[in-house]
Amino acid sequence: MYNENSPLLFNSGLFLFLFAAFAGIYALLKNKTSARLFFVICFSYYFYYKSSGFYFFLLAVVSLSDFIIGSFLGNVKRQTFRKMLVALSLIINLGLLCYFKYTNFLGEIFSNVFHDGKFQPYNIFLPVGISFFTFQSLSYTIDIYRQQIKPLINPLDYFFYVSFFPQLVAGPIVRAKDFIPQIRKPLYVSREMFGHGLYLIMSGLFKKAVISDYISINFVDRIFDNPTLYSGVENLFGVYGYALQIYCDFSGYSDMAIGIALLLGFTFPLNFNSPYKSASITEFWKRWHISLSSWLKDYVYISFGGNRKGKIRQYINLMLTMLIGGLWHGAMLKFILWGGIHGLGLVVHKIWMFITRQQKGGKNLPLWRRIPAIFITFHFVCICWVFFRADNMDKAFMVLSQIVTSFNAQVFVQMITGYWGVFVLMLIGYITHFMPIQLVAKVSRTIQLSPLFIQALLIVLITYIVIQIKTADVQPFIYFQF
Repeated sequence: MYNENSPLLFNSGLFLFLFAAFAGIYALLKNKTSARLFFVICFSYYFYYKSSGFYFFLLAVVSLSDFIIGSFLGNVKRQTFRKMLVALSLIINLGLLCYFKYTNFLGEIFSNVFHDGKFQPYNIFLPVGISFFTFQSLSYTIDIYRQQIKPLINPLDYFFYVSFFPQLVAGPIVRAKDFIPQIRKPLYVSREMFGHGLYLIMSGLFKKAVISDYISINFVDRIFDNPTLYSGVENLFGVYGYALQIYCDFSGYSDMAIGIALLLGFTFPLNFNSPYKSASITEFWKRWHISLSSWLKDYVYISFGGNRKGKIRQYINLMLTMLIGGLWHGAMLKFILWGGIHGLGLVVHKIWMFITRQQKGGKNLPLWRRIPAIFITFHFVCICWVFFRADNMDKAFMVLSQIVTSFNAQVFVQMITGYWGVFVLMLIGYITHFMPIQLVAKVSRTIQLSPLFIQALLIVLITYIVIQIKTADVQPFIYFQF
């Protein structure tokens, strides 16, 4: 039954047990496509029910409304009606998102500006992953409106697309045009797909359950809860720790989602591509949460006019898109500020590129310029993470103030020896992150081609490490709250 304190997570023992049983039935239904799709839909709704209780009906509302709207869009020729239909889809999806996510936020602002500022928040439950599946479903109706895809005929296929459990609650946001063509293909999982899926699941499990959870509970949370109790150098490494924690948490989930989908015969696009290797903020957003950044680019930035209406309008469009991206992450001013700083960084980089007549940004820089550019970009991103992570603006400025005014480098050795376990994991995390992509591909390929018993031994080894290091309670993924 549903328990708000015990959602069904990829890194929980219950999920692994249920998935083993699910995979057996899934394989038995290999040649019965409709039955297999229906079975996966039922499992996906149960998976969502375990996270959000009876709010799983929202999935059905979004799926049914967008399927019907998409069908009409496919048959209506008059442009006015087509605009009305896609507007209806926007109202339904964004209306649900605004009600569940932004009602209290907007009410508080309205009360502060126009009333006495004594706003009493409504008791509104935030369904897990609503930001993901509404955006995913919106891409379907907008792509039909833009005549990039044809509407589906069978509602079973659309319900399957929206509710497919590996990416349901925390992405990646999979576009309809990328996923729908795979739904009715004969089920086939090659040895490479199986091996690569196992590699991604093991990699994601290690990143999430070992690195992210451990450094979060044993170091990062303590720093951000009481920044003034710690020296500047401890605050600085707390920020470095959070940069690694959120990367391992979210990319770990994405790796597991992509890996599970591969085991079921589906391919998802890459969602993270070593983002801290970026030599510019523009490159960072091509490597971080790729499915969201490309969604915002295609459906928000381009809808605003993109770069088609001059440089000034392009900069305004960039700022607006990043502010919306910040608001998407949460109904708090700190997220809007986080998005705004990133937007400002993108604008400054575009202006710099225009002044210096560069075309490729950081991608083709010689090594002697790329390394300092990576260093600067990483620290810009880290400063932004301070506002993203801190409970409020006061604490964010406390962290920055401690780093600037109370650095106390002499406590460095004491900090390393006191938190040696944390720093060993941080070292492993950053070394593996900055490993050459060719070496990562070689490791992945070796695991893919290994005999089945070697792969089984690796799974046992990873599971053993997770059990030894993991915290008492399974930690939810950070992006579940978005």
